[in-house]
Amino acid sequence: MQTDVNFISGGLKIAGQLYVPEGEYDGARPAIVVGHPGTGVKEQAAGLYARRLAEQGFVTLAFDAAYQGESEGLPRGLEDPAQRVEDLKAAVSYLTTREEVDTERIGVLGVCASGGYGLVATATDLRVKALATVSAVDIARQFRVGADGTQDPAVFESLLTAAAAARTAEADGADVQTFNLFPETADAARAGGQHVYEGWEYYCTPRCLHERSTKVLPWISVDRIATFDAFHAVELIAPRPLLMIAGRNAVTSWMSVEAFQKARGPKEFRWIDGATHVDLYDRDEYVTPAVTKLTAFFTESLA
Repeated sequence: MQTDVNFISGGLKIAGQLYVPEGEYDGARPAIVVGHPGTGVKEQAAGLYARRLAEQGFVTLAFDAAYQGESEGLPRGLEDPAQRVEDLKAAVSYLTTREEVDTERIGVLGVCASGGYGLVATATDLRVKALATVSAVDIARQFRVGADGTQDPAVFESLLTAAAAARTAEADGADVQTFNLFPETADAARAGGQHVYEGWEYYCTPRCLHERSTKVLPWISVDRIATFDAFHAVELIAPRPLLMIAGRNAVTSWMSVEAFQKARGPKEFRWIDGATHVDLYDRDEYVTPAVTKLTAFFTESLA
C-alpha cells in the first residue's frame, strides 16, 4: 500500500511516499529510507526500489529532497549537501513516528548522490542500523574531478567562477541564475560520453522523463557542493553493516570502491555485471539482482 506523506526537514515540508507491505504482520516491521539520485524525484529510481523492497516485507519511504520535486524550498532545484543529509535524518525521524515501524530496525538505501549523502547521514545518526548504496557517488568529487575522475581542474575552477558571478548578479537584483544539467539533443549527449548520454536518456526521454525532475541547477549549488566530502566519516559507520552495489560498467564505480575501502566493516561490495551507472536506476535485468541482494542484506542486518 502506497500513501502520500509529509514531514519536516530543516523547517521545510518534505513530500514522501510511504510503502507498507500488504497482509497481516505480527508486530512492527523493519523499515528503509530510500534516497533519490541528485536530479531525481521519488517517482523515479527511489520509488522503484522502495516499492520492490516493500514487496519483500519492509516498510519503505521514498521522498523528494528539499528544494526539489513536490517538497518545499527556494530556489527550486537547489542542491545543498548539508540539507540533503538532513533530509535523510528527518526521514528516519518520520519513520520512528509510524506504528508500522520497529524503531530499532531502520536502514537507509541511497541511490547515486544519495549513496554519498547516506554515508554521512549514517555515520552521524546511530538510529540507522544498516546502510546500502546503489551506484553511489560523492557529488562533490563528481563536480571537482568528473564522473570518471579525469576532469581537467580548470573545468571546476570555471564552475566556481560562474557561481561567484551568479551570486553577484543575484545580489544586484537578477533572477536566480541557473545552468542546464543535460544537453538538448541526443547527438550532443553522445558527444559528452557514456555517463552524460545515459543520464540524458533516463531524465529527458520517455524512458523515465518526469515533469518535476530537476533539469537545471541554480549556480549557487556549485560552491555549496565544492567542499563537501561524502567519504570523510565513513569509518564511523562501523560496526553497523554496509553494502555497496555498483555496475561493473559504470564509469562512476571508482567512487563506490574508494568509499568501500575507507569503511572498517562489516562491509560487502557487490558488482552487477554488465550494468552501467544508470542501468541500476530502472533496467529490470540489473535492478532485480540488486533488489535480491538488498533484500538479503536488510533482512539479516535489520533482524
